[in-house]
Amino acid sequence: MFTNLNRMLHFAFNDFSRNKGISIASVFILTVITMLATSLLFFGGVSDYLILQIQDKIDVTAYFTEETEEKDILIVRDEIVKLEVVKDVFYVSKESALENFKNKYKGNEVFEKALLEVGGNPFLPSLNIKTNGDPLEYQEVANILAQEKFVDLIEKVDFSEKKDIINTVFSIRSAVIRTGLILGLILVFIAILVVFNTIKLTVDSFKDEISTMRIVGATNWFIRGPFIIQGLIYGLISFIICFVISILSFHLLSNKISLILPGFNSFDYFVSNIWMFVALQIVFGVGVSIISSFIAVRRHLKV
Repeated sequence: MFTNLNRMLHFAFNDFSRNKGISIASVFILTVITMLATSLLFFGGVSDYLILQIQDKIDVTAYFTEETEEKDILIVRDEIVKLEVVKDVFYVSKESALENFKNKYKGNEVFEKALLEVGGNPFLPSLNIKTNGDPLEYQEVANILAQEKFVDLIEKVDFSEKKDIINTVFSIRSAVIRTGLILGLILVFIAILVVFNTIKLTVDSFKDEISTMRIVGATNWFIRGPFIIQGLIYGLISFIICFVISILSFHLLSNKISLILPGFNSFDYFVSNIWMFVALQIVFGVGVSIISSFIAVRRHLKV
């Protein structure tokens, strides 16, 4: 068993070194494809981060009438917060709303003048309600607030005004996921073609030797072995190169990316999801190479 394994390894490494041009070209193309797949995974993480940032800023606000007492608003809050779809509920009094407005537009003469002209406190007490971000969850909250028992208390609910924004965010997220899957499948297909054709060229050059092996009784696995190992070598080298490039790239670019995306650190994201990146690179680098090699050599076993 070990003798056969040593022979297969010997044949595989000999052919790899003998066809340096083809081997280097195959490793290079595999590396580029694997890096593109890695970039897709990273940009998927960036898009998730951006969408989460937007979702955190989206809420449904229920504005109460001026006559509604604070105790009644808190009763509504306690009822809403019990809903499974609700993540947080914040009560904002008239006074707090006015203070927040003044702080936000401090120094803005237009808004300050408008507030003086209105006179008094034009703001209504409200509840800011956050869910996990699903449009259906916001719709459920809006439906509950529209119940008859709340009609006399609530002036308006701004869900209809934010509905389009919420739906757009989720449409973008779905589009990003679909695009990533499609591009990922395209990259897998290209990687399979590259390794398949490389191994096929090698197999074709050894066609007579394969026929001879079959005549003398060599097993299918003994014939397949060197070519599959050769594909494995391509994959391992491309995986190692990609992994090193990923570490260096995410580390060196982390500060620049943080300037564009405050709060997002590319290197921290890579480290926290390192096994996902490793799995992806192994699938593209090693898995695809082995499968392609197996397919390429299979038809010659019938010779």
